[in-house]
Amino acid sequence: MKYVSRRSVICASAGLAATSALSRPYIANAQAKTITFWVGQGFVKQEDAALKKTIDDYEKASGNKIDYSIIPFGPLNQKIVSALTSGDVPDLFFQDAPTTILPQAAWGDKLVDMTDVVKTQESKLSDTAKLSASFQNSKTKQRTYYLAPIKQAATPFHIWGDLVEKAGFKMADAPDTWDAFWDFFKPMQKVLREKGMRKLFAQGVSLTTVGPNDGNNLFYHFVIANGGQGVVTPDGKLHADDPKVREAFIRSVDYLTTSYKQGYVPADVLSWSDSDNNNGFHQKLFIMDFDGTISTELAMIDNKKAYYEESVTWGLPNGNDGKPMPGQTGAGGGYIPKGAKNIEVAKDFMKFFMQPQMMNENLKGGLGRWFPAIPALIEEDPFWLDPSDPHRAPYIKIALGPMIPQFNAFNPAWGQVNAEQLWGRAEADVIKNGMTPEQAIDKAFKRAQVIFERFSFD
Repeated sequence: MKYVSRRSVICASAGLAATSALSRPYIANAQAKTITFWVGQGFVKQEDAALKKTIDDYEKASGNKIDYSIIPFGPLNQKIVSALTSGDVPDLFFQDAPTTILPQAAWGDKLVDMTDVVKTQESKLSDTAKLSASFQNSKTKQRTYYLAPIKQAATPFHIWGDLVEKAGFKMADAPDTWDAFWDFFKPMQKVLREKGMRKLFAQGVSLTTVGPNDGNNLFYHFVIANGGQGVVTPDGKLHADDPKVREAFIRSVDYLTTSYKQGYVPADVLSWSDSDNNNGFHQKLFIMDFDGTISTELAMIDNKKAYYEESVTWGLPNGNDGKPMPGQTGAGGGYIPKGAKNIEVAKDFMKFFMQPQMMNENLKGGLGRWFPAIPALIEEDPFWLDPSDPHRAPYIKIALGPMIPQFNAFNPAWGQVNAEQLWGRAEADVIKNGMTPEQAIDKAFKRAQVIFERFSFD
């Protein structure tokens, strides 16, 4: 674990003055206190700079200190699981995408109730943020807030527009339904390989059994496009026996595994981590990818040609039924493990962070990779839809369209489903083990039903 000095603060752009009335801490601290804080490393350096600016602002305003550790995404997941298991915990965790950890930890009564923190901004938060911040507890048999939400994300398409044109196509001609949009890129592979790009693939889809997030996220958008978003309903029930849901999952597995078998997908995708699709895109290993946030593009922001001229961010087409399909989103933010030594200050910092101006300036400092959990900020600040940036506005427009929460918002069992990579394993069963999509999904649903039985108040 790498600790970064609190004093080596890199200034983020346009930071809110910490001494303003809006940014004062919520507690009067007669005696300064220190908290330990584990936070995920940003995919672009500006995210870390913006975080350090927020921490510095809080320290100056409150007199408290934050000993923070910025940890890469994968190792942070491992450290949090280990800490929650052993009980040797810091005062505060902060994750961009805690979907494989947070629901189960809340269910297991391992987290501190964050209702008093969330209530300070609850009326301003999006419905999806509130649903993604509250979880069931098996001990109290109640649903309550365990996450102080700061950020949300949508999932756009990332496309090499210059390769599309080199292949003799135009993005303006792309179909407006889901499968047809994906199919649009397939013939480009042959054309570009004949022009010398022999290792190029049409699609960079993450059919991973390793994950933890990108493969699940990709698969669920296929399920939604096929009409299967009712797999888990707000009452927490799993509907694996619903023929419409089953068909949506089968069709999703069938499309993705067929693309793999037909050679439109890199052969090593079954072992991809959440950064491999980004890296492959940057190497122009494939023409298009579907991946959460605009981290893919922001990583190239210093390459003006790639960022402003060659790459394209594209929103969601309609579902396969021709109707607008909702995107799916969760929430990232801070949560406190039981056993933390300084809960009061950890909560105070998250109250400070959740203030609209602090939230907005932090996420702007991170170049808009994440958008605020308070939707009004997007409408009020021209930064978010600034047409001078070719990627941010198309990305944010997804957030302004129909959105639904991730399924673990309705039952923490889905967090375990995510952690076990059931859908990546189903894809592997088709690709490597000779199963049909129907057999692979029935196997995965059988396991999902066992998991849901464990997460029941009955």
